[in-house]
Amino acid sequence: MTDFVELWVYLSSTPLFGLTATLLVYGASQGLYAATHQAPWANPVFVSVAILATALHLTGVAYPTYFSGAQFIHFLLGPAVVALGWPLWQRRHELISHGWRLLLAALVGGGCAAVSAGAIAWALDLPADVMRSLVPKSITAPVAMGVAETIGGIPALAAVFAVITGMVGALSGKYLFAWMGLGQSPRDWRIRGFALGTAAHGIGAARAMQVDEDAGAYAGLGLGLQVLLASLLIPLVLNHWV
Repeated sequence: MTDFVELWVYLSSTPLFGLTATLLVYGASQGLYAATHQAPWANPVFVSVAILATALHLTGVAYPTYFSGAQFIHFLLGPAVVALGWPLWQRRHELISHGWRLLLAALVGGGCAAVSAGAIAWALDLPADVMRSLVPKSITAPVAMGVAETIGGIPALAAVFAVITGMVGALSGKYLFAWMGLGQSPRDWRIRGFALGTAAHGIGAARAMQVDEDAGAYAGLGLGLQVLLASLLIPLVLNHWV
């Protein structure tokens, strides 16, 4: 038992611990996701975060120690986001023909997300810095952190709000779309994907890509438009008009 404890102490302090733990947990989560026929509640991102967070808490492993290995996967987020451009390039003629309507939908969707977040924070009488951290919740976490810092929010809190928003969107999207009467026609898949990318950023886009190629492509477009529009408009509105 003493040898096992010594081995655990050694392994948990090495960079390979975070990398190995992340890969193993995500692989198992993907297996559960496939076994449940892609049930929303079994979303591999949600399950992986829950398992890893619980394991770190129970074992007492500090997050910086874990991230020293997981940062290798974190680095790949950049190329992964850039790769979202390929499905869009394949559909460029279709996107150009709907350009203004997609831009308008992105403006309305992003505006509703930001305004509703601010309204909820105001109704709950939350502190101003918390409110400003909540407003960019529907942008992907790294950008939300930068926007929050620019408008007087708390970057770390903005990242938490963004991740929670993405998970809620990925978990509830299927049921919400069914309630709205959206089926599985090509047009409906495009609407589903664009809505997920707009409201639930990267986590929603990942969910869309897992179920349909068109949904994934339009989710990537929704995500990209929100990054551009929100990073420009939210600071402009809050810093100069509010």
